[in-house]
Amino acid sequence: MTEDAESRENIESTASKKIKKGITIEFVKPENFRQIYAIGAAGGHSPYDFRIGFYNDTPKLFGDASESRVIQRRVETEVILSPVAALELSRWLTQHINEYESVFGPIARAIPRPRKESAKLADESTDLQGYI
Repeated sequence: MTEDAESRENIESTASKKIKKGITIEFVKPENFRQIYAIGAAGGHSPYDFRIGFYNDTPKLFGDASESRVIQRRVETEVILSPVAALELSRWLTQHINEYESVFGPIARAIPRPRKESAKLADESTDLQGYI
């Protein structure tokens, strides 16, 4: 081998060793960590962040069945994300939903929701939606 070929091999070997080192991420759960189950999420965005409140509903009845019914929506926790983190979350969820559906089939909604008009959707997403 010539010197050029040997030095190129040494450089490539050194570069591949650097790549193999990588970074290890350790997940740590603090003592006050808690896990929740949520039936839904609501939130909004500003130019600076996305906020998602995860909630559970409890039906409440007042009087007889003909009177008003109330659903108490308890916000269990709120997550605030940067726009980049929100985009990454969207990609992560899409990937995992696709994997889930490839194994278990399409996810069906318990209660079908009517489709919103596309113009209405654009209006709703541009306003600063109320934070929880």
